[in-house]
Amino acid sequence: MSRVDAAAIRAAFRERGFIADEAFGTALQLALALEKPLLIEGPAGVGKTESAKVLADVLHTRLIRLQCYEGLDAMSALYEWNYPRQMLHARLTEADGSSLEQREAHIFSERFLLKRPLLEAITEERSPVLLVDEVDRADEAFEAFLLEVLAEWQVTIPELGTIRARHKPSVILTSNRTRELSDALRRRCLFVWLPYPSLEQEIDILHARVPGLSERLALQIARLMHALRGLSLQKAPGVAESLDWALALMSLHRDHLDAKTLEQTIGCVLKVHEDRAVLDAHRDAVAPILSDTSSRTEPGGYGLETDFGFGSVSTPRG
Repeated sequence: MSRVDAAAIRAAFRERGFIADEAFGTALQLALALEKPLLIEGPAGVGKTESAKVLADVLHTRLIRLQCYEGLDAMSALYEWNYPRQMLHARLTEADGSSLEQREAHIFSERFLLKRPLLEAITEERSPVLLVDEVDRADEAFEAFLLEVLAEWQVTIPELGTIRARHKPSVILTSNRTRELSDALRRRCLFVWLPYPSLEQEIDILHARVPGLSERLALQIARLMHALRGLSLQKAPGVAESLDWALALMSLHRDHLDAKTLEQTIGCVLKVHEDRAVLDAHRDAVAPILSDTSSRTEPGGYGLETDFGFGSVSTPRG
């Protein structure tokens, strides 16, 4: 990408099926220009992780992903020694007359080092995109360590010394807000909130990512997803579920949704039994979406305000 500006970023993302709004494009532009990490928060399934993958593709560079989890420690994120290979090498060289110091120098060299994501990002020949995914799942101790790495872009390995970044990575951190992140980490980063897409955006995403999807089916899926997100669900469906559902319906050769198809395929969208019960309680209210034969290309087919029985859902006019 020759120009690092919001419009060029959004255009490049759209070419790859990711519909980014102006705020998100500007946040990426600033993160790249200022060489600062970008913290992306939002509901599950809206494309936070996908945005890092697309960014790496746009920049023609490698994506390095650090998946965070409870109990993640610094060593697991940085490096490990290949102990089996070290032991084998020590035994093979034991009889050649080498001193203990010489053998230790050999086995604690880079050839026996297993690089984990943070060390990989620091030692890459080209600036990669480093994705620190679901950072809220890691604990405060790891967050403090991560802050140090983001500040210095260097790590110290006792046996090898200090390793400094050859090129600073472009860093994306994602969070689902399962716990509150520290003020220190937030100050280190730029921030953007990635919400559920508007109805118009979701239809555009469906068409971009699922070629051949009919206009009517895309509109039905988008309207149903927006209606479902208005319910008190344990696991509200995200864009990922919209795409899974569209692909499933395409594989079944469906060009529209009806009550039977909804019943057969709702498992693509609702993954908790209790959420199925919530939908069942509003089954009659969903019926207008299933019976609607309009599309957004038809007059009056896209600008209706419809009460589905659980609140008013207003769809924007094209």
